[in-house]
Amino acid sequence: MTEQTETHVLKEERIDWPDGAKLALSVVVNVEEGSEMTIARGDRGMEPVDELGVFVKSKMRNYSNESNYLYGIKAGAPRIVKLLQRYDIMASWTVAALSLENHPEIAAAIVELGHEPISHGWRWVHQFKMDEGEERDFIRKAVASIERSCGVRPYGWLSRYLLTDNTRRLLIEEGFAYHMDDYSGDVPFWDRDTVPGRPLVIVPYQLDSNDMKMWTDPALTPRQWLDYAKANFDQLYREGAEGHPKMMSLGLHLRIIGRPGRIWALEEFFRHVRAHDGVWVTTRKAIADHFAAAQPA
Repeated sequence: MTEQTETHVLKEERIDWPDGAKLALSVVVNVEEGSEMTIARGDRGMEPVDELGVFVKSKMRNYSNESNYLYGIKAGAPRIVKLLQRYDIMASWTVAALSLENHPEIAAAIVELGHEPISHGWRWVHQFKMDEGEERDFIRKAVASIERSCGVRPYGWLSRYLLTDNTRRLLIEEGFAYHMDDYSGDVPFWDRDTVPGRPLVIVPYQLDSNDMKMWTDPALTPRQWLDYAKANFDQLYREGAEGHPKMMSLGLHLRIIGRPGRIWALEEFFRHVRAHDGVWVTTRKAIADHFAAAQPA
């Protein structure tokens, strides 16, 4: 196959952003602290996601890890909010609803900033283990709780890792506008198949630039994370300048990037972004709404 034929066959995905922006940047702040697994909330055991790497199957509380999560609320969140304000970064907050119930000051900050709450479940637990009735109740509880906490319901959904065969249909039935549990591209697209006649916008997420990498791979330094995030941004910005605009996601966690030895890397990334013109820094709902208007189902 010739290079010319390959270029013709392999069409590069693209979307035109408002005001001719070269790139849409979606900053996603995950709030899971205060709803992670613990026997204190009726779970069978402790939360397995632990920076210390300590996990036992015994039915006991991991007070150390619980305090590590609480650090995100007490110390990490103020640092992140300060940078979002300083660099005028519009973010989407994927929130476990119970986290906002337990820490209403986080909900108040989201509202004060004018940012978007996205549902990360009623709790940060494994949704994929639920049957259809349990999952529907889980989704409804999340919507009602977040609306009470933030004054607006969530229109986007991100599961904890895995979902079920029912998830997207239930989200459509419960009035969601878009879904994030997809990693297959750099632009939004339509799911027209789950419920024929009721399409759902899919706004892909990125795991490779997520700060969780610094927990799952302790050898990854903040400098390496920053270098990767900047390289990600630079490549997509270059493609947008060449006529193929796309979007980038940057996933953050209060208890991870909010540490004093890591927060500088986030500030450096924001400085890098603000040194470029033609970047649409916006919420995921704004991206979903723009896509739906520009490319109707």
